[in-house]
Amino acid sequence: MNDIKRIVKRSGSSFFWCMRFLPLAKRNAMYTIYAFCRHIDDVVDENDLSMSEKLDLIQAWRIELDNIYDKKVPTTDIGRKIYKNCMRFKLPKEELLRLVNGVAMDIPNPIQAPSMEEFYTYCRGVAGAPGVLTLRILGCDDEKLINDLATSLGNALQITNILRDLKEDAEANRLYIPEEILHKAQIDSTSPDEVVTHKNIAIAREALARIAEDNYKKAHELIPLLDKKAARPVRAMEAIYFRYFTMMKNRGWEVISPKPQLSKLNKLSIAVKAYFAGK
Repeated sequence: MNDIKRIVKRSGSSFFWCMRFLPLAKRNAMYTIYAFCRHIDDVVDENDLSMSEKLDLIQAWRIELDNIYDKKVPTTDIGRKIYKNCMRFKLPKEELLRLVNGVAMDIPNPIQAPSMEEFYTYCRGVAGAPGVLTLRILGCDDEKLINDLATSLGNALQITNILRDLKEDAEANRLYIPEEILHKAQIDSTSPDEVVTHKNIAIAREALARIAEDNYKKAHELIPLLDKKAARPVRAMEAIYFRYFTMMKNRGWEVISPKPQLSKLNKLSIAVKAYFAGK
């Protein structure tokens, strides 16, 4: 399991600090899911792969998930880890597929100014699906609560990522701000480079931030409905992302770079405070 743990720790992700306090079996399952997410992201982001190679690898993962759920021998190391560490938690196959398909929305062409419907589909795949898997591993079995919390918190966290990484995404020819929001901000272009330098970019970012705030508010209302032990790591994760969001809001949505940073010590401090807040 050390290799999976190293992937998570090396990434510097907030995720690592929020899951450290879990019992071993749940922690291993969570680290495995995170490593899976990172691997799929890396497939999409790999510059040395052609688009056809990326599509082939994504399809291979759909087949690998079929193997896992058909109780056949997985062909990849991460697939074997998923089978060993995650299947005991009865994770829905459709959510793992939704995750793969969500990340794959950036191929063959990078997302640029999606419709609101496409935007929410993307958020549900890349952030909501991991949320569903996380809540399952943490022991939640209320299907409505799982879906509502995973969707609202997933939207909030992913929008925070989008607002924080706007310049980096533009350099990769990506633009996740929905076209409807750009239109209301009187930004006619959907070119990432042109949008990030547009005089009205702060208006668009603030509009997207209001959607995040609404989702943070809903998540704040839903988290206390979880069992206390399940709520702790969720609160920790939410607290770190909300700190990033607050930092951006306080400095003004016209400021794109440098993006806000939290040290490992900051993340650990925020996670510990939030983790034990409801004890």
